[in-house]
Amino acid sequence: MKKLLDGVQFLFEEVAFAPMNILRELELENWWAASVFNWLFMFIGMAAFVYWMLQLKKHNDNNEEKRYVVSHSFLAEDKQ
Repeated sequence: MKKLLDGVQFLFEEVAFAPMNILRELELENWWAASVFNWLFMFIGMAAFVYWMLQLKKHNDNNEEKRYVVSHSFLAEDKQ
């Protein structure tokens, strides 16, 4: 059982977290190079957000969604 747990420890410490260790060492050498990754992830997130908003606007302009004035149909008559 101890060998299994040592194997899991090795897997996570040496294999799975290797990119994080490399990034940590890079940050000590050159902060700007390490920060490029943060800016890259922020740019990807911003691009995904803009794409999603454009898709929502496209569907909104096509009137593909049923919109009710009330939150539940049993509270008022359907006026569409």
